[in-house]
Amino acid sequence: MNDVTVIKIGGNIIDDPVSLQKFLHSFSKEKGARVLIHGGGKKASELSRTMGVEPRMIEGRRITDAATLEIVTMVYAGLINKNIVAQLQSLQVNALGLTGADLNLIKARKRENAQVDYGFVGDFVTEDVNTGQLSRLLENGITPVFCALTHDMHGSLLNTNADSLAAGIAIALSEKFNVHLHLCFEKPGVLRDAENDKSVILQLDKNEYLSLKSAGKIFEGMIPKLDNAFKAFDKDVDVTIRHALNNSTGTKLIRHE
Repeated sequence: MNDVTVIKIGGNIIDDPVSLQKFLHSFSKEKGARVLIHGGGKKASELSRTMGVEPRMIEGRRITDAATLEIVTMVYAGLINKNIVAQLQSLQVNALGLTGADLNLIKARKRENAQVDYGFVGDFVTEDVNTGQLSRLLENGITPVFCALTHDMHGSLLNTNADSLAAGIAIALSEKFNVHLHLCFEKPGVLRDAENDKSVILQLDKNEYLSLKSAGKIFEGMIPKLDNAFKAFDKDVDVTIRHALNNSTGTKLIRHE
């Protein structure tokens, strides 16, 4: 086994049962070893409000206090993750639902920020990924399905950005395998014009990305995704940013010539 495909899907696919089913059917046809990372969608916020805990966001990032951590754990690691695993099993994919705490696969540190306290939110580096255990799962024909939760080695789970998780896993696995990272969302790729889905940038190097970013041409929500994408690309991971339901096109990261 030389190649591993790491695919991350976001909330828009999670929130639409028909789209999720279509994506999982396509995912089941991927050849070779696979890892799937999923976001949380709107379900955590919906359950939070039902339980009387109003979701709090700062610049689009969830504040994860103790009550919210319980809710996102129920939704991410429970409802969403196990639903995905069950559907993959029905498609003859031997999937295993995981958080970073399982098998000590990904440990992290609680984010410290003097200006904003995001609560139980974790950041990690490549060395925090238990590459040996993860490789053994893949080599035994198991498809890991990660929700975006890690742990701090002191008994606490930590909410973690799903794009960061996907990039970190891809980088860690690249030490042993040829890794292909697909960051999937609801657009057909990185767009020159956020209002025009036909303006896909088919190939993007870091210089052009930085130029577009400084000119305000990359819309805000894409910046963390692309920062993570280039972090993986710089470690020799093959990276494509594409629509979750169309793997025939997208934006491929390339080196500047």
